[in-house]
Amino acid sequence: MKGVGRFLLLVLVALGVAMPARAHVGNKDVFEQVNAGPYKLFVTIRTPNVIPGVATIEVRASGPAVNSIRITPMPLTGEASKHPPASDAMKRSEVDPAFFTGSLWLMASGSWQVRFQVEGAAGEATTNVPVAAVPLSILPMQRSLGIALGVLGLILVLGMAGIVAAAVREARLKPGLEPAPSRTRRALIASVVTLVVTGLAVWGGARWWNVEAAGYAADIYRPLTLEPVLSGNTLDLKIGTYDDASVSRLKTRANDDLLPDHGHLMHLYAIRQPGMDAVFHLHPAQVSAGDLQMTLPEMPAGTYKLYGDIVHASGFPETLTAELVVPAGMQGGALASEDASAMPPALSQGELGTTYRLPDGYTMVWDRPAELTANTGYALRFRLLDAAGKPAGDVQPYLGMAGHAAFVKDDGSAFAHTHPEGSAAMAAMMLANGDSSEMAGMDMSGGAEKIAPVVDFPYGFPSAGKYRVFVQMKRGGIVETGVFDADVR
Repeated sequence: MKGVGRFLLLVLVALGVAMPARAHVGNKDVFEQVNAGPYKLFVTIRTPNVIPGVATIEVRASGPAVNSIRITPMPLTGEASKHPPASDAMKRSEVDPAFFTGSLWLMASGSWQVRFQVEGAAGEATTNVPVAAVPLSILPMQRSLGIALGVLGLILVLGMAGIVAAAVREARLKPGLEPAPSRTRRALIASVVTLVVTGLAVWGGARWWNVEAAGYAADIYRPLTLEPVLSGNTLDLKIGTYDDASVSRLKTRANDDLLPDHGHLMHLYAIRQPGMDAVFHLHPAQVSAGDLQMTLPEMPAGTYKLYGDIVHASGFPETLTAELVVPAGMQGGALASEDASAMPPALSQGELGTTYRLPDGYTMVWDRPAELTANTGYALRFRLLDAAGKPAGDVQPYLGMAGHAAFVKDDGSAFAHTHPEGSAAMAAMMLANGDSSEMAGMDMSGGAEKIAPVVDFPYGFPSAGKYRVFVQMKRGGIVETGVFDADVR
């Protein structure tokens, strides 16, 4: 009965008009560039704000011609991941034969994956993309609809009382006869009793509704807590847990089941507020279950917003947030070789353009689209130029990738750490595609390998507003951080 009640609650609430979901810290939607055999797919998965809910999926294919794509939702781990349900065909655009759309129901919270089965000129191929599904909001009923339903309900209650009264008063009368006064009194008593009984039923229904609504509200996603403690220049980060009464549908989240992602258990961004004029990309190390530590580098004093990306053993990613006050005069250590920092002008000093000059004379350039709109998938391109203004010839992989980027809204309500392949965590991608055994042994240093000085990030801004973008690329053993601003419409 509880499951039926929850389903009815979702159906009735869905009749109303949805308010926008609260801004999501982390990657709510998935933007991913994947290879399915010879086919290259730019995948966009927009996850629902309520669970169960429908995820909408878009795919733009390149390479050999694609004839059809079929999609299947599956849990990312566990026995159910080995037994996929029947697949659904994506709809091919009549205007653009390389563009496909589709939708899938996600029935429970947690780590999911979408399997893409591609058939085309080069044969058949399959790939999987991980998806984190969590309820983020409750959809309220539109006020006018609530009033209309209330009036209709009142009419039903009064109508019920009238029907019972008429039945008691006139059901046994022959046509044309008037009811006796005693029968009229009994009819009045019956209508009052009916009103009391239906009133109690409405009251009980309201109580049931409130219990179901409260139960669903308790399942609204909340990230694990992050408690930073600064002692001298040593930062201690304690990751909290939930008790059994909290977030019942995500019991698998703990603080002792972290997977390495790009070689680190946590990617920590520290951004000074409110000007966002100091940013650090750091990598604390685990000292015990749920406890990570590191020696902070030299940092300007002030209040920093912390965003800590982690991935659980189930493949479920989270971005944990906290605030840290760095006192004046803190004697920091040296910046680690895989860490990065930048000191851009404050937001109040005007918008940063498409060219950012780095302290060592190099320049990072953003080939920014003429207009950026919310909820649109882009392949955002950045280029690194040397001191002579030519494409840098000494670029190396940074943490196993051509670059890393963080997209941060100016009010701190939206944050996404993403990579050239896309917004999904590498650890989750490996779980989805059966490469989890390779994670521990991956070389993230990049060595002396040289790569092209260009990086593309698949990403879509979740809402309109002003964003600051931090892009890291590595060259000659130095991690460069370019900083750009974006006004998203």
